[in-house]
Parts: sequence; structure tokens; C-alpha cells
Amino acid sequence: MGPVIRLIAIVCSGLLLLGFAFFATDEMSRGSQNQQNALGAELDGGPDPAPVAPTPDEEAARERIHGTFREAVDDTNDLLLGPFTDLVDGSTDRWVTHGVPTLLGLLLYGFCLGMLANMLPKSREHGADWRAVQES
Repeated sequence: MGPVIRLIAIVCSGLLLLGFAFFATDEMSRGSQNQQNALGAELDGGPDPAPVAPTPDEEAARERIHGTFREAVDDTNDLLLGPFTDLVDGSTDRWVTHGVPTLLGLLLYGFCLGMLANMLPKSREHGADWRAVQES
């Protein structure tokens, strides 16, 4: 059972890191124009164009922009990061609203599941009786 849990921890962590890498790439490619738009939206109180937990309308808009693979990764991130999104709802910084849930998700899914997999009893590799003399 330990190897299965370890595999789940690795896959979840990999998907979280891939999703954050996609977010970081999008943010860096927007450059100066993104900063101007974000400042204008922040001053006007506008919504985050790429929220962690999107509404159905935001989800539909995101599906039109991204490809199939990217949307599958984003949907998986929405599911895995769902428990952590309420912790940073009040923040106006997009890096915080995406980074903190990702770090918490990596802590839970990567570290804690990995520790659980290590704590589970391991199967014995030898089938000999303990009373039998080993001949070397």
C-alpha cells in the first residue's frame, strides 16, 4: 500500500508544480501590459482574470483560451487546491492567491502523503523461518 500512496503523492505534487509553472509562465509573459491592467483592475476593484477557484463563467472563458492538456492540469489544480483557496481570499496579490494554496497543497499531498507511505509497514522480503540457520 505504501508504494501506491507514494505514487499518488508524486503525481499530485507534479500536477501542482506543473499548474503553478503554467501560472508563472502566463504571469511573466504578460509583462508590462499585465502590470498596467492589474493596477487599473486593482484601483477599480476588478476581478482576478485567472482565479484559483473559478466560477462557471470564468471556467468557460479559461477553456476557450487554453488547450486540452492545459485545461486538464488547471481542472486538477482546481480540485486539489479547493480546500486552501478560502485561506487567501482577501489578498489582492495574484502571486499570493496562487502561491500559498500551491505551497499548502505540496505540503499536504507531497510531504504528508510521503510520510504516511513511509510509516506504513513494509512487507518482509525473506520467507525463511527465524529459527533456520543461514548458511553463507
